[in-house]
Amino acid sequence: MRVNRITRRFVGVWALALAACHDSSAPVIPETSGPPPALVPVDSGYDFSVFVTSPPGDTSRLLVVERGGRILLRKHGVRQDSAFLNLTGLTDSATGEYGVYSIAFHPQYAANRFVYVYYVDHSGATQVSRFTADLTFDHANPATEHSILHVPQATNAVLYGGQVTFGPDGKFYIAVGDGDADVDTAETSRAQDSSAFLGKLLRVDVDAADPYGVPTDNPFVGRTGWRTEIWQRGLRNPWRWSFDRRTGDLWIGDVGQHVWEEIDRLPAATAGKNFGWPLMEGDACYRTVCDTAGLVKPVLEYPHNPACAVTGGYVYRGAAYPELDGVYLYGDYCGGWVRAFKLVSGVPVEAFTPLASPLVNDNVVSFGEDAAGEVYVVMASGRIYRVAPTP
Repeated sequence: MRVNRITRRFVGVWALALAACHDSSAPVIPETSGPPPALVPVDSGYDFSVFVTSPPGDTSRLLVVERGGRILLRKHGVRQDSAFLNLTGLTDSATGEYGVYSIAFHPQYAANRFVYVYYVDHSGATQVSRFTADLTFDHANPATEHSILHVPQATNAVLYGGQVTFGPDGKFYIAVGDGDADVDTAETSRAQDSSAFLGKLLRVDVDAADPYGVPTDNPFVGRTGWRTEIWQRGLRNPWRWSFDRRTGDLWIGDVGQHVWEEIDRLPAATAGKNFGWPLMEGDACYRTVCDTAGLVKPVLEYPHNPACAVTGGYVYRGAAYPELDGVYLYGDYCGGWVRAFKLVSGVPVEAFTPLASPLVNDNVVSFGEDAAGEVYVVMASGRIYRVAPTP
């Protein structure tokens, strides 16, 4: 039976607000012994917080992104009175899936003060722009906006992806979802369309040209009919994804359609792969017949009923909790839990029993990583937690 369209697009995730049902199911994988970590409260009171991050090397600052457009600064553990950057005039979070989704700081931020923002503009298009912080690094002016990428979307688009990140190689990566949740036939899929940005992970060099250059080692450079910015394809809605800061491995939480939520992994610097959407959902054929040759299979999958949307996280590489080193943390928006696993001989081994949200009916909307490698859990309710050892 087809799942109600509202629940399978991320607008449905927003619309569920704080009415999430908590899922007791778990991936069928072995479990190691040991107590789960704790979620230590960091801050609260944000208006639909969707992402946190820090400038590279800056352990005094943590930036919190609100979907409505404000990007707020916590400096030395104290939230500042005025926004670091206020983009509420550039989007409208009351409309569909519009809003600000994520930010990324240039690796040379301390010198050039460049911060990059992924947002959905008033036309419903994907917009990635660069802004420049002032000399205090405490504020950036919306008037400094410089467009990097503009991707028109259908009026009913809901699968935006939405995260931008600089990789270990210094290149700029942009995840764009498949667009309309109902356009999922192999014949019309944008995720498999070599001429479209939708359903792709893009890789560009913002230092090579204005607004960017295409790295010569991108996998489809020189191939007729291909957008050369494409780094990986076959993604449905890569809402949250990350690089392992130690190994460079790529981890993607790709939100499913009817049955399966999936987490994908690729070794560092692996390019030109196909994650299979819409030929496959998770490890199963989404079409009646599909050719799986060459497709990347998920490293972990789980049914999304009564869960609804995987929230990809990070491999823990911080210093505060050495026992968690190498463990990947993830969540589900409707599941109300945080889970973790470590790959042992290529097999995901659950690191601890599922860690329930500290609040009833809260929603894990994102994870984040600060400059020291500590991992944060971001709730749609406006509460931020840090993963820490159990007291």
